[in-house]
Amino acid sequence: MGALWIAHVKVTDDEAYGKYAKLAGPAIAAHGGHFIARGGAYEQLEGNDRPRNVVAKFPSLQAAHDCYYSDAYQEALSHARDASERDLVIVETTE
Repeated sequence: MGALWIAHVKVTDDEAYGKYAKLAGPAIAAHGGHFIARGGAYEQLEGNDRPRNVVAKFPSLQAAHDCYYSDAYQEALSHARDASERDLVIVETTE
């Protein structure tokens, strides 16, 4: 089964977050992930509003997990930690 990586983000430092984005994309791709939603229009129905919403699809929950803990993604994440408020979850899909 596949998995979705769902992030809700409020960017607080555009320059530092840009460094994160530049490194995160290749790290995600290296684990078989690809973006299916990335910062597009959205409607906040419940919970905390975070204006940047990103969904990446992975071939498996394990691939998404491995991506997050990979050296490449952790390097990218080092630029996002102090540059954003984030929620991130990986969810196994039924397909």
